[in-house]
Amino acid sequence: MASSDRVPVTVLTGFLGAGKTTLLNRILTEHHGQRIAVIENEFGEIGIDQALVVDADEEIFEMNNGCICCTVRGDLIRVLGGLMKRRDRFDRILVETTGMANPGPVAQTFFVDEDVRADFVLDGIVTVIDAHNLERHLDEALEAREQVAFADVLVLNKLDLVAREALPGLERRLRAMNGMARLVRGVRGDVPLAEVLDLGGFDLTRALERSPTFLEPEYPFEWAGVFDLPAGAHVLELGAGPDPTMSVVVSRVAEATAATLPAGADVVLRCFAAPPVEVRPGGAIPTGGVHARLVLDGPAPRRFGLRTPAAGAWALYTQHRPEELDLALRVGDRPVTPVHAHDFAPAHAHADDVTSVGLELDRPVDPERLMGWVSGLLRARGADLYRVKGVFDLAGQPFRLVLQAVHMLLDATSDRPWPPGPRRSQVVFIGRGLDREELTRGLAACQA
Repeated sequence: MASSDRVPVTVLTGFLGAGKTTLLNRILTEHHGQRIAVIENEFGEIGIDQALVVDADEEIFEMNNGCICCTVRGDLIRVLGGLMKRRDRFDRILVETTGMANPGPVAQTFFVDEDVRADFVLDGIVTVIDAHNLERHLDEALEAREQVAFADVLVLNKLDLVAREALPGLERRLRAMNGMARLVRGVRGDVPLAEVLDLGGFDLTRALERSPTFLEPEYPFEWAGVFDLPAGAHVLELGAGPDPTMSVVVSRVAEATAATLPAGADVVLRCFAAPPVEVRPGGAIPTGGVHARLVLDGPAPRRFGLRTPAAGAWALYTQHRPEELDLALRVGDRPVTPVHAHDFAPAHAHADDVTSVGLELDRPVDPERLMGWVSGLLRARGADLYRVKGVFDLAGQPFRLVLQAVHMLLDATSDRPWPPGPRRSQVVFIGRGLDREELTRGLAACQA
């Protein structure tokens, strides 16, 4: 495909609560004459952002991952491949990343994957900055600093919450981190679209200066081992891990050598890009190169069946490293170790204390109880709550209530009417040291 025929892609990133969805809605409602497909990636158990995007003709595709650094590339390749089958229905693509994302792996996909590079061109990375919480987020979160560093455009948002005399200092800090990015000021995402679309291309040179390994392959699996297994039924044991699920691929290989695992990585990448088969404890992991998503519920260790139809060398590729989940493969009662193992990514720090709790209610809520509970929660735990976002069914009201909070700042607005059919309130909390049972009880007490 000629360069001019490739689909332009804009990556919209920014830390939790910066205002990415607000800017996205502004882009979708502006009269620019372009048809836009939206890909969203959320950090959480429940997809809320799609419910917050305005009603428009655009098509929205959702990727919901607990760990963006581990899974984004395979999921993104899968969604982009599906989009090309309906190429006549859109002119450009917007990828809105989770607030916990390092945009590097997203951008890398458009350079290192041959199929993606042939059909798409990365137009630029736009990072939305929460001016009110800029200093705190940059000081506390590596992800926030990476988002600034990789940006082609920095949208300094929420200026209405910042004293005018503080702005020069905030902008100096941003320019010190990324002096090449264009800096745009905004309130509630109200910025000229010419500043965030049609940027003319992602600055690969600057990305390589920031990260010399930018173009080296990055896979959605961190580890692989090749095992010499007899034919029959075996057991894979997993403990608690950084995410509520873990993706794996098991496949037969010709031989168990040190070169086997890296040589097969690109083939396995395509397996990870396929829609996963969900397997719960007690279930059987498919073999033959099938993407399996293991659900880590119930008491640890979780045991999953693994049947090898023939004796020989079998490769196991895992989303996370074995030590992160106390992984053990057993033949009968005997644990077995891999003949060879390969690390595809250095050990990286998951934000173990930053978690997501998603809750749902099928009954309407009382607005006074809801606002009283959320307000009290923010007063008590605001410093630890990066983000609260939800859509609520208020008793006796035809309109949805959209509630969003960043640390101790709370915003609640009436939204569009509920569509016909059942109504369901959904809310996601993202923060440190969250207590699921406490939050569940608090929300249940808000029912009308």
